[in-house]
Amino acid sequence: MFGRRSTFDISLAQWSLHRRFLGGDADPMDFSAIARQEFDIGGVEYVNQFYKESLSDALVRDLRRRAESEGVRSLLIMVDGEGALGAPSEAGRRQTVENHKKWVDAASALGCHSVRVNAQSEGSYEEQRRRAADGLVKLAEYCDPLDLNVLVENHGGLSSNGRWLSQVMEAANHPRVGTLPDFGNFVIDWDTGDAYDKYQGVREMMPYAKAVSAKSYAFDGAGRETSIDFERMMDIVMAAGYGGWVGVEYEGDKHSEAEGIALTRDLLLSISNSLSV
Repeated sequence: MFGRRSTFDISLAQWSLHRRFLGGDADPMDFSAIARQEFDIGGVEYVNQFYKESLSDALVRDLRRRAESEGVRSLLIMVDGEGALGAPSEAGRRQTVENHKKWVDAASALGCHSVRVNAQSEGSYEEQRRRAADGLVKLAEYCDPLDLNVLVENHGGLSSNGRWLSQVMEAANHPRVGTLPDFGNFVIDWDTGDAYDKYQGVREMMPYAKAVSAKSYAFDGAGRETSIDFERMMDIVMAAGYGGWVGVEYEGDKHSEAEGIALTRDLLLSISNSLSV
């Protein structure tokens, strides 16, 4: 079934617990403790919006201390709401890069390997490709001395077109610029329902992947994801030679957040075990 015999580590994307954090039922500062103590997961992927109003050097030091005390690795920060890296004007792209720098600095202080960004743009297919690549390279130039990568997730618009995003990677042609394939984010336009084939999209993004997001929505009684063939997805991931972290990102409402996280983790563990025998 799998094109390459290998294994992977499992991490937890903070968005999996967004209802808990946004509803005030848990403190985002406790994310690492929750990952380890509740789910026995040893890697975490932060979401910037949970810290946007209180970001400081002291907060980042506290997050790092908490992660280290739990034996949890801080892997990346998912950055949203800081502008379009593919803005139409060069000045707009430069401003977006400036907006991202505080999160890059935080990721560096946490010991992360990457920041996850978006590749929003405007214009024609080709204009957006060129503008997004330019903004990504500008940010990568800031990240390079900090030993950090800039990863683009398929996250709506043309970024959810795997072919377009792979062409952005080729245009950027920078060792610090890569992708974070998400199993489920392949809707290009929610208004029209225009979507890209998720398996093809992941396949096209994997040559540039430095992280992977195992998006999940719902499970049947046998523990299988009902809308995404995880075995097929992980076959694509492992066939590309990937050996990094795979992030649990439950986003459904059929199960509670805790149940959805556990079901996604267990399915990934089952697949990982099948690879190691």
